[in-house]
Amino acid sequence: MIFEEPLKLDCGRTLSPFTLAYATYGRLNPARSNAILVCHALSGDQFVTGTNPMTGRPGWWETMVGPDKPIDTNRFFVIGINVPGGCMGSTGPASPDPATKKPYALSFPLLTVADMVRAQAGLLEALGIEKLLCVTGGSMGGMQALEWAARFPQRVVSAMPIATAARHTAQNIALHEIGRQAIMADPDWMGGEYLLHNRFPARGLSVARMVGHVSYLSERALERKFGRRLQDREKLSFGFGKDFQVESYLAHQGSIFVERFDANSYLYITRAMDYFDLATEFGKPLAEIFRGTKTKFQCLSFTSDWLFPTAENRLIADALAAAGAQVSFREIESDKGHDAFLLEEPELFQTVREFLGRAAAGLC
Repeated sequence: MIFEEPLKLDCGRTLSPFTLAYATYGRLNPARSNAILVCHALSGDQFVTGTNPMTGRPGWWETMVGPDKPIDTNRFFVIGINVPGGCMGSTGPASPDPATKKPYALSFPLLTVADMVRAQAGLLEALGIEKLLCVTGGSMGGMQALEWAARFPQRVVSAMPIATAARHTAQNIALHEIGRQAIMADPDWMGGEYLLHNRFPARGLSVARMVGHVSYLSERALERKFGRRLQDREKLSFGFGKDFQVESYLAHQGSIFVERFDANSYLYITRAMDYFDLATEFGKPLAEIFRGTKTKFQCLSFTSDWLFPTAENRLIADALAAAGAQVSFREIESDKGHDAFLLEEPELFQTVREFLGRAAAGLC
């Protein structure tokens, strides 16, 4: 969907015109009361389930969304939107700047999570959806869910932030900065102008992904999957090749990521996450932001998630409770780390199914 009206950004600039790429699953009921917005994380996109037509791979939340799944597309109308700044069809740094006809690159304006949500709100208005039964997502998707509930409470019946935080921590900012520096140190980054030179900073982006991917896992998960097992050899090479299986695994994750993601988009989206701090944005404590809200909340965390640990998620739930909001909190036992929200977790599935059932029935 193309928008001609300028999107006013927190950085003081505007974006116009701009495009948002989106996908929908299921059917909107006559009352338009069964819409669920699923917000993606850093490396996600609008293709929530089914086959991603651009990569040929399954949608990023295939475990959760689909017919008879916890977010049941036989029952709900699910919308996925690629955030502005992304690289799956929405306007981002790889898009042509109308003023120059060249890729924006680093002339693209810096975005915030609030900017993303305001853009999404405009798309839903254009689709004639005035109210969301639920807005949900994990990680950066959970940040968007919180932003939606804070900024447009009258439009959100329920919200389900998963494995997230109300502000990005110093540790997470530090991890993002390592990834950004890896990209910018790649000679093929060319000061961000790599598309004009028909080059791509694949090595830097691959390293950024490897750093990020380690943070999505847990020590126990890595030990269970790989331990100190060697890769295609019976003894140490005494060199700097990939002696260990875990090294080959990370190299593979980096190589497949560079095939589908834009390096500058990685810079912009990680920066948007770094800037996220709901209390600072609204200029008041978290509890005061949600005072009087009618939105119902289900907050979820995982025991082995050290990127967005339970303590950060519990802060959200405690603030909501202090605000008088109706909120449930569940910490799910899992050794899969932050990525647990994307994987087979029966307790997660049950919690999501039950919460959405209560929301649809007006009982939560």
